Amino acid sequence: MDHATPLEQALHVARALVLADLAAGEVADADVVSLVEDSVTHRRWWVEQWPEGVDYLPGLVAQDVQDALLEKYGRWPLCPVCSHGDPHALDVEPELGPDPHWVCAKAGVKVAAVGALGPVFGAGR
Repeated sequence: MDHATPLEQALHVARALVLADLAAGEVADADVVSLVEDSVTHRRWWVEQWPEGVDYLPGLVAQDVQDALLEKYGRWPLCPVCSHGDPHALDVEPELGPDPHWVCAKAGVKVAAVGALGPVFGAGR
């Protein structure tokens, strides 16, 4: 009998969306999945303190994982829009809001919703 609370359901959704983006980029190995779990644990505490922030969980978990990946592995996800210049990562917008998307700040383009990155985001691109 699984009677997940709305908070647990929101955390599961955030986890699933970020894992889907990581899998699309073929970077969802065990170490990276651990980063997702660390973020979910931290955000569980955060949203318990501020329940109104529950709709912001997918974007926050995506940003947490992106920051952790930058420290350990490098930029993720790389922008597929800009073919010239230095490779750069997409940003999550809004930084604190519902319905987060990956965007290219340089080109001002919305690329995909968090959880909807396609296979174009393969590792090393």
